[in-house]
Amino acid sequence: MSRYPTSIKEWPAEDRPREKLLENGAQALTDTELLAIILRVGNASTGESAIDHARHLLSQFGGLKGIEEASVSELRKITGIGPAKVSQIKACLEIAKRIGNHKWEVGQPLRSSEDVFRHFRESLETEKRELFYVVLLNNKNRKIREVKISEGSLTASLVHPREVYNPVIRESAAAVIFVHNHPSGDPAPSQEDIEITRRLKEVGEVMGIRVLDHVVIGLERYYSFSDRGIL
Repeated sequence: MSRYPTSIKEWPAEDRPREKLLENGAQALTDTELLAIILRVGNASTGESAIDHARHLLSQFGGLKGIEEASVSELRKITGIGPAKVSQIKACLEIAKRIGNHKWEVGQPLRSSEDVFRHFRESLETEKRELFYVVLLNNKNRKIREVKISEGSLTASLVHPREVYNPVIRESAAAVIFVHNHPSGDPAPSQEDIEITRRLKEVGEVMGIRVLDHVVIGLERYYSFSDRGIL
């Protein structure tokens, strides 16, 4: 039996996912807490709280991706998941999917590192090779185009400033963003990533080109050098 009442409204304020979201942002919540907000209440017949119910669903289907891929009939086989809850879950996941499919089109301004992640996620997060891109921007931080620079493990020989900045000069870009993926799924930068970023930034400063970010794409998450304050 859960230590929580089945209704989220009855939880202690510091434990309520909704209050945590409003206080700290949605990114601070776990998948279980986010799903619990969608479910709102648990399973009265088993005494499960919304958190327990969400955890059971995630375990049953192997995470949010599994729930998104599950059919309506498969979801309804879970005790306590009726038409209303299935509709809520499917609607929320479809919204997330549509947002995730939003592409950063030419001419659109850069708003955040998440824009970059959403644009490259579909093509890079499950890529088995390590790919390095440079995104060219004008002086208003609007996208000009993206250029693939290399394929293979990031090394100084593969990602040479000459290869990176040649298209930048040709397009008269004012700023750049570097993007690459980690096939392991872990976006944490390696020492080589850090050294290459530092080197490319130094070259950019000499040329008068702003390096706005280096975004490393992992599985369902990313690492932004700019967000971490190391650019």
